[in-house]
Amino acid sequence: MGDDHYTAAGYASTDIGFGKRAAVLVVDFQVAFTDPKYPIGNLPMVHAARDRTAGLLKVARARHVPVAKCYTAYGSRADMPLWKVKAVREEFLYGHPCTEIDPKVHDAQYDFTFCKNAPSIFFLTPLTTFLTRHEVDTVIVTGCTTSGCVRASIVDAFSHGYRVIVPEDCVGDADETAHKANLADCARRYCDVTAAADVERYLLALGPGA
Repeated sequence: MGDDHYTAAGYASTDIGFGKRAAVLVVDFQVAFTDPKYPIGNLPMVHAARDRTAGLLKVARARHVPVAKCYTAYGSRADMPLWKVKAVREEFLYGHPCTEIDPKVHDAQYDFTFCKNAPSIFFLTPLTTFLTRHEVDTVIVTGCTTSGCVRASIVDAFSHGYRVIVPEDCVGDADETAHKANLADCARRYCDVTAAADVERYLLALGPGA
């Protein structure tokens, strides 16, 4: 089904827009994905997304916008889902250096950072409690990978009733085709896909200490 058929069927028939209170979600920008010394750490699109997210986060923190970040890790293969990704099975373990958050996006004093055990940043994590406490109705989703954990997080954010905004240049994947196809599909159904610059203009309009 081409885009024209989706449009004719009523997909992407409205925009979501920002609500009254936003938070930035950062999915899996751990060094396993951003440091080339690791098996899946040499993905140029992910590196570019991390760098662009770092700029967006500076604006968000200056405006006192909540930031929640996650990384993925497990105690052993016994508590791990049946991942088909070799690097996850062999290295995504508690205490392994590959699980550390990339320092370019990390602010330990400001951000709410936690471990997740499934693709979505929402699944069995304390995120919804954090968002409720901050009266958040809009989530800005960044991170990696677009076709994996980012998409799962978008779907769960939508399912929890949040307005979902995805700055395309703040999410990345191993493959540009998968990146674009998944964003296009999510934009038809669940979220607004925009650019980091547009999100920053929204945040700047909030004023300092919003």
